[in-house]
Amino acid sequence: MYFIWYVIIGIVAGFVAGKLMRGGGFGLLVNLVVGIVGGVLGGWVFGLLGIAATGIIGSLITSIVGAILLLWIVSLLKKPDAY
Repeated sequence: MYFIWYVIIGIVAGFVAGKLMRGGGFGLLVNLVVGIVGGVLGGWVFGLLGIAATGIIGSLITSIVGAILLLWIVSLLKKPDAY
């Protein structure tokens, strides 16, 4: 049951992160996947910093931060468009 909550929170986080990032991210489907992966990344980063987020709101904030971080890293690695 908890796995389903993690997926739902990741999907919401990917959607929010895509809206917050300049340029809207990489599309709805990719942002949803990024949100799920971002939840793991956010949990790891918060763990390194010694921050513990509990509950649904804490998990959502952790996932959003991780998704934004992941979208930022991917945008740095994305090849710029040729003019």
